[in-house]
Amino acid sequence: MNKKVIRYIIIFSLVIVVAGFWYFQRNAFSKDILKLEILGSDTTEVGQKMDYVLKYKNNGKISLTNIKLTFEFPENSLIEDNKIRIEQKLDDIYPGEEKTITFSGRVLGQENELKKAKAWLEFQPKNLKAKYQVSTTQTTVIKFSPLTFELDLPSKIETEKDFSFSLNYFSNIDYPLSQLRVKIDYPSGFEFSDSSPKALENNEWQVPILNKAEGGRIRIFGKINGDIGEQKVFKASFGMWTEGNFVMLKEATKGAEIIKPTIYLSQLVNGSSDYSANPGDFLHYEVFFKNIGSSPFENLFLAIDLNSSLFDLTTLKSLNAEYHQGDSSMIWDWKKNPQLKFLDENEEGKVEFWINLKEDLPVIKPKDKNLVLKDSISLFPAKEEFSIKVSSKIDLDQQAFFTSDSFPSSGSLPLRVGLPTAFTINWKLKNFYNDLRNVKVRATLPAWVSLTGQLLPRDSSFLFDSQSREIIWEVGEVMAGQGGNGSDSANLSFQISLVPNSSQLGQMPEIISMARVFGDDTWTQNEIESETKTINTGALSDQGFNSTQGIVQ
Repeated sequence: MNKKVIRYIIIFSLVIVVAGFWYFQRNAFSKDILKLEILGSDTTEVGQKMDYVLKYKNNGKISLTNIKLTFEFPENSLIEDNKIRIEQKLDDIYPGEEKTITFSGRVLGQENELKKAKAWLEFQPKNLKAKYQVSTTQTTVIKFSPLTFELDLPSKIETEKDFSFSLNYFSNIDYPLSQLRVKIDYPSGFEFSDSSPKALENNEWQVPILNKAEGGRIRIFGKINGDIGEQKVFKASFGMWTEGNFVMLKEATKGAEIIKPTIYLSQLVNGSSDYSANPGDFLHYEVFFKNIGSSPFENLFLAIDLNSSLFDLTTLKSLNAEYHQGDSSMIWDWKKNPQLKFLDENEEGKVEFWINLKEDLPVIKPKDKNLVLKDSISLFPAKEEFSIKVSSKIDLDQQAFFTSDSFPSSGSLPLRVGLPTAFTINWKLKNFYNDLRNVKVRATLPAWVSLTGQLLPRDSSFLFDSQSREIIWEVGEVMAGQGGNGSDSANLSFQISLVPNSSQLGQMPEIISMARVFGDDTWTQNEIESETKTINTGALSDQGFNSTQGIVQ
């Protein structure tokens, strides 16, 4: 064999040896040497706390160093620090050593959705330069969602007619949910008009933090155009924003058939189709029904339900209706009402009833403002719900004091002719049901009374016209519920000085006229007002005061 061939054989053998060594070094550690697994439940519920136990063991005979762990929660999980992906350095793993690390989070998603957790371990065998990586996953199925989301929609809707429907939601998750949204996809032909609460867009609403056993309702108003018999499908979704993504939690889909209108319902309250009520109002309801179909109706029943605790049901009165005193429902049947016995094409009928609105409505929390009176009318196949707005109520408390914490007192009681005596006037506002704006208080000072210049709060918008002697307090905005349920009220204190003249000897002079408060109701757009009584020196509010002390001596 010549030398050249031998040289080639030697070189080839060296290459094989080097390659074999490199291959052995790179592959000496299989996945069996470092075992990595995620232990966790195979099933879960939406929002339920999940513990992922990461278990790893060195099955080899060499220590493992430079270990980097990466754990990734299932997509869209709820984590306390909002870190879906966690990376951390681990201590060396000695031969035979086994350790566990637990990661906790809450899974979000829809029922039957698969959620996958992932983990990686990068390591380097001691005294070797090569680096290795092992990985594993764990899949959990969402078997149940403790969320309820329903689309309450009529199965039949008349074309080009106003109607309403609701999106109802409820949570039984043992964890508060935030960043919630409700969205809806409307079918073609739907025209959005309004919603309660107000929408961010015409088809999206923000939902406040939802705790366990809490829920809510979104009411949507509009009308739809379409061909008779056409099916219109509404699709709504309930979810939350996390990490910039909208996570779907529940979906609701429902269809409605377009039908031809046959009966038209309308009503007037105190002669108006857009009436705004005031606490204590006497209300006269006129309900009209008209056959707009192509055939007559016979033997009809008309039912009205008053859906508000603001009505004084003990005052309900109606002709030809069946109801019990204190009930909220009335029924008119065809046996007592000829127009219900036979309603021909284009013929219109009417029923009516009378009822009082309560004088003292329940004191509300600020979030419960903007009261409405609702009544629903059913005359098969038609059904309508009507509502009228209720104006707010504002009270002004006007008091006069000789001794006050606001300002030092001066003068004397009983009063003396020609000698000044100082009094403190306190005004306190209490607003009940709706937000008010442009609120002002007006009163007049008699000629024998003057202002001392003492005023609290000092930055109040307080005006005095020396010619008309009229005082004006420009309050501005007063929120619903302000001054009630222990909340801070709008207050003003000012000091006046009264100098009795000789003609007032033996009398109780007037300190300040009756005060009138008025402002614009932002809910009903009506102006509301309230008045107080005039105060004289015999009507002070000091503790232990006797009216005879107010007589001028």
